[in-house]
Amino acid sequence: MVAVDSSLIGGCAPDHPVEIATKISREIAAAHAGDVDLRSRFPSETFDALRRAKLLSAAVPIELGGRGCDFAELAEICTILAQGCASSAMIFAMHSVQVVSIVNHRRGVAAVDDYLRTIVEEERLIASATSEVGIEGDLRRSIAFVERALDDRFCFEKAASASSYCEHADDLLLSLRRDSASAASDQVLALVMRGEFELADVGSWNALGMRGTCSPPARISGRGAAWQILPDSFRDIVSATMVPASHILWAAVWLGIAVDAHDRARRFLQIKSRKEPDGVAIGSNRLGALSRAVRTMRSQLDASIRATLECDRPFDPESTSQPGAVLAINDLKLSLSEGVVEVVHQAVQIVGITAYRNEGEFSLARHLRDAYSAPLMINNDRIRATNADLLLVHKGS
Repeated sequence: MVAVDSSLIGGCAPDHPVEIATKISREIAAAHAGDVDLRSRFPSETFDALRRAKLLSAAVPIELGGRGCDFAELAEICTILAQGCASSAMIFAMHSVQVVSIVNHRRGVAAVDDYLRTIVEEERLIASATSEVGIEGDLRRSIAFVERALDDRFCFEKAASASSYCEHADDLLLSLRRDSASAASDQVLALVMRGEFELADVGSWNALGMRGTCSPPARISGRGAAWQILPDSFRDIVSATMVPASHILWAAVWLGIAVDAHDRARRFLQIKSRKEPDGVAIGSNRLGALSRAVRTMRSQLDASIRATLECDRPFDPESTSQPGAVLAINDLKLSLSEGVVEVVHQAVQIVGITAYRNEGEFSLARHLRDAYSAPLMINNDRIRATNADLLLVHKGS
């Protein structure tokens, strides 16, 4: 397996999260990926293993009992898991974004710190419900709102257009309007825990790819205590943490898909060359181009991680909302989400009809279907429109 540049994380001890993730990916995620995809089911075996390995709390700070993994380590775990099962990797990436959002925007609230300790103790899985019917994919608007009660509690109802693995999660993070009188853009991020929320009118999830993410539409209702509404505004959480973290960790998943597609194509040619030494010239030329494309994807991801780790104020809304920063993280998303589709396509060309089959060592059908989800996760056309607007005011190159 090939992952993010190891220079970003240094040497790995045998019990290092990356080494543990490698074992889980090879022995568990990969073994069940075909069935997860065929049955469009949650990858429970992988997440049972991640819980046992204490990796669901990987992003919780060390002082609160977690592993304190930074973006380099989280990204490498995503890349490694994706080489075994892309759905498992994407769920882990989305969960990690939720954990990092809570960590970065808890503002010293003691009850939130206690909750993070609970994540460590119980290895709780967190899902996100920021999509909503009627907002046309605009993350920064909500229709559903917080209804506050007299006993310092709140309740809500929300029609989510996608509820990724919500039926299998312990807790949810939801974007809501601050109250019934608030503008659509005046949002908060609310945490609700198992037993505090209900799912109704759950639709079906018979999707082309990423079938294990289990993302049907659903109506979500719930309630919680006042401390479960994070103190920072959702706008600040989105710009400072949620979007940068999502683009980095999703990109790491797409890199993992590309790496595994490349490796299958390479192994196919190696076997073929032993039988037909003169029959692999065209495929070898394609493989060289494929290897360069994967290296380019990796270097782009590494550069974004380095920029995040070296930034003086990595999760400050003012710095992350600057046009240059937004353009850079948007470009990462555009480049890797489209790059993974092209890499898998080229790998299919190398392997041929064997790659087109749904079974077998050299099948790339699942890789191709999973890859096509990438440009749709925060639609690339929406991102391009944002970039075009920013370029009109940005003074940088």
